[in-house]
Amino acid sequence: MMDFSFLLFQMLSTGTEGGLFDFNATLPLMALQFFALTVALNFIFYKPIINVLDERDEYIRNSLTTASASLVKADELTKQYEHQLAESRKKAQDIIKVAQEQSQEIVAVKIKEAQLDAEKLVSEAYNQLSIQKESALRTLETQVDALSDMIKLKLLND
Repeated sequence: MMDFSFLLFQMLSTGTEGGLFDFNATLPLMALQFFALTVALNFIFYKPIINVLDERDEYIRNSLTTASASLVKADELTKQYEHQLAESRKKAQDIIKVAQEQSQEIVAVKIKEAQLDAEKLVSEAYNQLSIQKESALRTLETQVDALSDMIKLKLLND
């Protein structure tokens, strides 16, 4: 294997022109041209592209931040609405329970009133029947007395 530095030295020491590595005034000119092209490309293409990419990243970050904030707010609202819904259900159940108790009390009062009215009607009917019974007995007594007097008179007259 040959040493590359030796080959390089040999190529530099030979007087041939137009080789691959000519170290004359064109090399610094080519370096300046490369540097100018790099600077020009940097200002013309790379910086605008980098700016667009940075703006896009910032927009995405802002969108994600906004979305995260909206998601957190939505979660909070969901929890709040679920809590309100649970409270509303509990209040509704309490109202239904109170209404049922009140209706049972009303029904019990109405039943007692109906029982008292029925007892009153039965008592009035019993009193009327007693009065009618007594008047019927008096009427019968008078009729029996009249019949017995008639029987007595007939027996005595015969």
